[in-house]
Amino acid sequence: MPRIAPSIEDALAAVTDGCVLAVAREVSGVAMAATCALVRRETRNLHLIALPTSSMQADLLIGAGCVTALETSAVSLGEFGPAPRFAAAVIAGALRMRDATCPALHAAFQAGERGEPFAPLRGLIGSDILKYRIDWKVIDNPFAADDPIVLVPAIRPDVALFHAPMADRAGNVWIGRQRELATMAHAAEKTVVTVERIHPGDLLADPVLAAGTLPGFYIDAIALAERGAWPLPLPDHYPADQEHLAEYARLAATPDGFARYLERYVHASRAA
Repeated sequence: MPRIAPSIEDALAAVTDGCVLAVAREVSGVAMAATCALVRRETRNLHLIALPTSSMQADLLIGAGCVTALETSAVSLGEFGPAPRFAAAVIAGALRMRDATCPALHAAFQAGERGEPFAPLRGLIGSDILKYRIDWKVIDNPFAADDPIVLVPAIRPDVALFHAPMADRAGNVWIGRQRELATMAHAAEKTVVTVERIHPGDLLADPVLAAGTLPGFYIDAIALAERGAWPLPLPDHYPADQEHLAEYARLAATPDGFARYLERYVHASRAA
């Protein structure tokens, strides 16, 4: 049975220096409170994989020096512009970047959850990305002549990390419509989840909630974190804090500004 951890920091014990960490896209449930805890802990040398994109979460971890390798199809602050600490790290050569596409990442995680070594994918043929991903192999379709297809290796992260609306005492987690969170948990060796609240009943016994519930045997640890996705949104529960995201974009545009952001909004939480 997964642990209901006494704190976010305790739940994050599985996220060690150098591990492969999978995180969710902004509209699926991003564990931002846990992300700040990783920054405060000075976690290092993470290989971060976003399924399939990231925004402030990746930018914050990169700017804080937590990430040495990144695999994703995009990192952006959306309407607030490019992700500044990500862009600065790429330009400085401080980040091992593994460009991907959304379909390739979804296929690789799906192969990981099924225990298969790779996934075949056709849409990459003719793309320049194949020049840079030497681990993606183009082969001849064994069932047809003159029909190339790409094989992408399965992704099996050490840890998957995301935020969800609720969990119950048995460790079952309700993810609702965000089915890629289930794929992440199936593929990962361990899964850590922060939740808005603890549901008093059995989620799997509820005929309405069961279909959107991830069983507890896929979960390693759970921590309670009210508004744990803030300042990003938790779909169907609360929107993004647009004013705060604008402030982040402004401050993170420079190293000094980013340091002020960390001191004001991340490290200050240690004493809170």
